[in-house]
Amino acid sequence: MGIGELLDYLRDPTALITAVGTVGITTIVFVETGLLFPFLPGDSLLVTAGLLASKADGPIQLNVVTLGILCTIASVVGNQVSFFIGRRTGQALYSRPDSRWFKRKHIEQAQAYYDRHGGKTIVIARFMPIIRTFAPVVAGMADMKPATFLFYNIVGGVAWVWSMLLIGYVLATQFPIVGEHIEGLIVVIVALSLMPAGIAWLKQRQKRVDG
Repeated sequence: MGIGELLDYLRDPTALITAVGTVGITTIVFVETGLLFPFLPGDSLLVTAGLLASKADGPIQLNVVTLGILCTIASVVGNQVSFFIGRRTGQALYSRPDSRWFKRKHIEQAQAYYDRHGGKTIVIARFMPIIRTFAPVVAGMADMKPATFLFYNIVGGVAWVWSMLLIGYVLATQFPIVGEHIEGLIVVIVALSLMPAGIAWLKQRQKRVDG
């Protein structure tokens, strides 16, 4: 699969899910949360997967319970990997050059959020694209106790995966018209998930202006 084809799939969660299935969805969740690829779809992927799982006649047959279990495991293991990357080599990321997939400013944003919210960041960040990917790294750099991180990691992983899947599943079940407008639902989900980061950025900018 070429880069162009991959990018097309990333813009169309339905096509991506149809192409990769349950194993692929689980793998993408792990890579996004564990291997520092912040631009993979997370929220939109899970919501769309939940929506498709509700359709007996959809383009792919998915089981929402199986997805929930596998993706929860993948997200928890992924965050543990990122946490240990932070503990072992996190400081080196500050000197790593920017690339297509990695921007140093994302580490700095996650650091600022962690400094403000502490351990709760690991749960809150699950619902914030990009910060979700780098928050575990920052926690590792900050020497959070592994047992404390594991607790927040499990709580956040369960809350994120199951809420996203069930939003799609329940909406499609209770309001069938939603299934006919998947693109609009995805736009709303992405916009809502970006809102906390946008508000935090505006507050920081206002502080700099006032200061």
